[in-house]
Amino acid sequence: MSAKRVPFRLIAPLYEKLTAYLAKKWTFATPGPIRQTRGQKLLAWLSARGTPVHLADLSVADLDAYLADKALTLRRSTRADLTCSLRDFLRYLYAHELITQALAPTVLSPTLSAFERLPAALTPEEVQAVREQARQDRTPIGLRNYAILLLLATYGLRAGEVVRLRIEDIDWRNECLHVRQSKTGRATVLPLLAPVGEAILDYLREGRPTTEVREVFLRALAPLQPFRQGASLYCMVARQLAKAGIEPAGKRGPHTFRHARAISLLRASVPMKAIGDLLGHTVPAATAIYLKLATDDLRDVCLDVPTTEENMP
Repeated sequence: MSAKRVPFRLIAPLYEKLTAYLAKKWTFATPGPIRQTRGQKLLAWLSARGTPVHLADLSVADLDAYLADKALTLRRSTRADLTCSLRDFLRYLYAHELITQALAPTVLSPTLSAFERLPAALTPEEVQAVREQARQDRTPIGLRNYAILLLLATYGLRAGEVVRLRIEDIDWRNECLHVRQSKTGRATVLPLLAPVGEAILDYLREGRPTTEVREVFLRALAPLQPFRQGASLYCMVARQLAKAGIEPAGKRGPHTFRHARAISLLRASVPMKAIGDLLGHTVPAATAIYLKLATDDLRDVCLDVPTTEENMP
């Protein structure tokens, strides 16, 4: 297969086509931009390295060198996500005759153990401490952050579901929230609990600038725009945790509240099916992963196995 001889400095205009390609492959908005960015980082790394001169000459050795370099600073689960993104990117390049070899199959993911991706969850006391600390900030940004934290902590929403929440998704009359699940696209209706509703209302009345943008939560800096993706909340959440003096063992982004909510419901003896429905899981296995974080609770409900003699009639 012959490929177009495209220097790296001329690659940038191709990303509009890449975005369209990823949009067809992925149903929802979040995965595409992430994979696009990782493709851009690969090209930037190769360009800085100086070889190959043309994208068409990209080789397995180049990819191995890139992954070896990244492996020094990335966790194994993150490397697995990275390799998945790169395979998509390489398929795109090969399909559009920008590289001569089908390199996607040569990019292998590291082996992950069961539940390896699951970070530690915050304790109920830590969640309450973050909420109380954030509640004290009555600035426009503080009102926004507090409302976001309540949505994360109360419903266990994914960050992407929070940033895509629109004005019309809040049904004040019937006191409910309409949330579209990030991974499945399914619509979920949640009760609008009073503390959450009051926090959102405070932000809308006293913190949110007047604008025609329909997303509820806006960035603080001009121009007034919604957050681009759920990952945009990571730094804000990390700062709130730091202000409250909390240092989670693992990642310290929005998902720590999702896991904390799941565990609190499990400890309250809420059925797994109900927890899965709240979190937007479509299969029981997705909810069962939280059992790993509730080992102590599981020990409390374990029963002694009857002896052989006890089982005999």
